[in-house]
Amino acid sequence: MTASSTRRPTAATSRTAAVGAIAVAGALLLTGCGDQTKDKGSGGESRSASNAPLADKLPQEIRDKGVIKVGSDIAYAPVEYKDDSGKTVGIDPDIAAALGKQLGVTFEFQNATFDTLIGGLAAKRYDIAMSAMTDTKDRQEGVDGDTGKKVGAGVDFVDYFTAGVSLYTNKGDDQGIKTWDDLCGKTMAVQRNTFSHDLAKDQAAKCEKDGKGTLKIEDFGTNPEAETRMRSKGADVVSADFPIAAYSVKNAGGGKYFEIVGDQVEAGPYGIAVAKDNTQLRDALKAAVQAIIDNGEYQKIVEKWGVADGAVTEAKINGGS
Repeated sequence: MTASSTRRPTAATSRTAAVGAIAVAGALLLTGCGDQTKDKGSGGESRSASNAPLADKLPQEIRDKGVIKVGSDIAYAPVEYKDDSGKTVGIDPDIAAALGKQLGVTFEFQNATFDTLIGGLAAKRYDIAMSAMTDTKDRQEGVDGDTGKKVGAGVDFVDYFTAGVSLYTNKGDDQGIKTWDDLCGKTMAVQRNTFSHDLAKDQAAKCEKDGKGTLKIEDFGTNPEAETRMRSKGADVVSADFPIAAYSVKNAGGGKYFEIVGDQVEAGPYGIAVAKDNTQLRDALKAAVQAIIDNGEYQKIVEKWGVADGAVTEAKINGGS
């Protein structure tokens, strides 16, 4: 659901410490989206259903195939991205691999732009969408946040992580931005149809209402495109989920390109999106998420990627608001 125009800071650790913790080995590789490329990625090892404790919870069709097809925008490091060898890596692929052990299947990642994922799920191109997707009421109900009109059947979410939203600018050029209210009169670049995009539209309306100038929003198919726009001075600021912003700040240009400004706001759950009519798959995924939380694999993954502050202790269905 489109968030309220009042920015709510999250209870995060200090910005500097969190940015340092989120660093991982290797240079950031920013790749384009929309090619529907199949990539087994970190979840691609073969699985044996006979040894998987939760295999019998899956729909028989998926058990027979041995594969869960995952729609994902694979240009959103460190949640999912391509490494130097072209392999899909990140938080989501690692979690998917752990879920695969529980369910006895392979999670096969297929690349697409973020704003096409729910439509691709409805068209049955994927079994699930897993792409740092914030669980919101609008997405659950298939409602367009701008118009309030019903535009689809909606999806169910299995929530597995929590993240806030951050602002970042070119390094040494913060434009005087400390809070979202400082965005009035600025130009923001943002990935289309993301939660950050919703917040930007809310803030633009607030700027107009308060008579403090226009917040111009330029939206792009991928976050790297938004960053490129800012690097070329075509935008003053970019907004993205905090793990993504922090990773870019640490890695892009060897840490010389960007800086985070202000605190993260509007913390909300990431969810694995599943079609409304696929309740058996949804419930199997919920059981698998809870299993890796309980057995410690989940904690190892979030610690590996430096995002333990966003860890959850319970798998929930449709916990977003």
